[in-house]
Amino acid sequence: MAFSVAFITKNHRVAGAPVTMSSDTGRNYNPDVIKVEGCPAKAGIKQIICLTDAFKAQLSPEQRQIVQLPYTVSDAKKWNNLPQNMVRADIKAPGLNFGTMTTKQIQYAKAVIKALAGPAANEGWDELQQILNADEYIKANGKNLVAGRYGDNNINIAFLGTPALKGTFEIQYGGHHTAFANTYKDGILVGATPSFRGIEPFDKFVWNGKENQPLQQEQAAFTAMLTALDETQLATAKLNRAYNDILTGPEKDTAFPATPSGVKVSTLSANQKALVLAAINTYVGDVADAGPITKKYTAELNDTYISYAGTTAMINRGDYVRIDGPSVWIEYSCQRGAIFGGTHPHSIWRDKKTDYGGNIQ
Repeated sequence: MAFSVAFITKNHRVAGAPVTMSSDTGRNYNPDVIKVEGCPAKAGIKQIICLTDAFKAQLSPEQRQIVQLPYTVSDAKKWNNLPQNMVRADIKAPGLNFGTMTTKQIQYAKAVIKALAGPAANEGWDELQQILNADEYIKANGKNLVAGRYGDNNINIAFLGTPALKGTFEIQYGGHHTAFANTYKDGILVGATPSFRGIEPFDKFVWNGKENQPLQQEQAAFTAMLTALDETQLATAKLNRAYNDILTGPEKDTAFPATPSGVKVSTLSANQKALVLAAINTYVGDVADAGPITKKYTAELNDTYISYAGTTAMINRGDYVRIDGPSVWIEYSCQRGAIFGGTHPHSIWRDKKTDYGGNIQ
């Protein structure tokens, strides 16, 4: 059934928002985001603090103890791209699982992440929501699945350190094909990585009447970047080995090659450089406060390298592309689909200087 929710808690009023309830559980683990009135409309640290406080106000004392944790680098490094019920206990992401939350609580949690990720179409929160939709699609259409393994209830959210104007905290959100980690120090965003995205099915799919294909913009940007190279540049960019996954996934924080490979961006034309930056921006654009990061990567662009393996289409198994700069590190790898066959991509954005807010340097 469908209905609207409207209630008041402390100074936060929730505007009416349609919710579709799950008939089997009475809960919807993938509801629409709600607008929390009473928080600043302008993106920034005060909005983030207000939204996290509003979310915690919806939780029981026991739930608050699970979601609000002290900041430690060891907890920050606990993330994975698998459904959380498939992950070893020692590396399982900390925090509160969507499967233990009410619909209303999930709506508040999503409001927090949407504010951090931004509203751009097919980037930021929209991309994260489409990845959630994909897990629901897998649960509904996959064959011979382990019960409970897939679905958008397999998501965790955690606050490592208390969101505040002073001190260090990280807001971590993730699960299957998703890792999102914004780290703040004294109210300033000091790190937005590691940031992992993957998707299956890779082809366009329809969920709740809407078309989804969340990594299509990244794939198209990489293909445009590579096909703009001339024959000599493309040969230089070609890596001399095959890749079936990314190098710097979970538990591989220091797996960067000692020396860069491929074509140095300083040798490219202005148009070619613009295409490299456009590809980078499909990742930086997943963060609302992207301006300082874009400025840094633009300043370092001439010392950045691009390389690839497989084909330039970035849709076939073995297709792989890398952007390797003084700070920026982006990988995108096409591999065999785990559920539907065909191909599905894994991708990661890291920053060699500010992963985990620079706290592992």
